[in-house]
Amino acid sequence: MLSENIISSAIVQSFCTKLDQALNLDVAIVGAGPSALVAARDIALAGRRVAIFERKLAPGGGTWGGGMLFNEVVVQDSAISILDSFHINHHPVNNTPGYHTLDSVEMASGLIFGAVSAGAKIFNAISVEDIVFKEGKIGGLVINWTPVQRLGMHVDPLTVLSKVVLDGTGHPSEILRMATDKAQIRLNTETGFIMGEKPMWVESGENSTIENTREYFPGLFACGMSANNTAGGYRMGPIFGGMLLSGQKVAQLILNSLKS
Repeated sequence: MLSENIISSAIVQSFCTKLDQALNLDVAIVGAGPSALVAARDIALAGRRVAIFERKLAPGGGTWGGGMLFNEVVVQDSAISILDSFHINHHPVNNTPGYHTLDSVEMASGLIFGAVSAGAKIFNAISVEDIVFKEGKIGGLVINWTPVQRLGMHVDPLTVLSKVVLDGTGHPSEILRMATDKAQIRLNTETGFIMGEKPMWVESGENSTIENTREYFPGLFACGMSANNTAGGYRMGPIFGGMLLSGQKVAQLILNSLKS
C-alpha cells in the first residue's frame, strides 16, 4: 500500500472510531470555552462519557485574544486552584492583592490539553444546528460540519444522543435559544425565557456567572457567559475566575444529576 493511502486510512479509521464512540454520551457540551473545558475535564475524571462540539477550528473560546489582543488575562484568587490543577502558570498583579495575570495562549492550550488528557473528546469545526427533543425531554444534539452550514449546502446532519446537554456557547446562549424557540420550553429564569446580557460590571458579572450556572430545564444546563446571558447577568471582560468556577460548579451539578 502506498504511504499516502496508509496515512489517509489511518486518519479516517481513527476519526470514525472516535466519532462513533461519541454518538451516545452521558454529557454533550456545545462550545469549547474555558468554563466548558473545565467542566469536561471534571466530568471525564469522574468516569463519564463526555464530548465537546466546537464550531470553530480552534477550541478555547474567547481566551486566546486576551484583552483587546493583548494576550494576557486576569484571574482572581478564588479560582487559582483550578489553574494549578491544570498546571497553568500565573503571576500576582503588582500592588493589587487577590489578582493574577497569565498568558491567554497558555491558558487556552492548557485547558484544552487538560480536558483531552482526562478523557474528554473535542470535535472542532462542527456546528450544532438543532437539539433532539422527544416526549418533552432533551435527548441530544443535531450536528453538521461548520463549512457545510456556512455555505448553506443541503446536507443532512447526524445526531448525538446524550443524557445531559450543556450550553457553553457563550454570549448567544444558542442551545437554550433553540430549546425555547423550537421546543417551546420554559426556562428556569424569572421570565421563563432568555433574559439577555447586561452591560459590563466586573464584580457583579463575576459573581452572577457562577450564580447563574445551573440546570435551566431537565437535562439542559448552561455555564459561563451562556448562563449569564440566559439569566440576565452583567458582562465582565477579560477576567476569567468566574468562568473557571462556573465550569467547576456545573460539572458537579451534572454529575449529581446523573447519579439521581
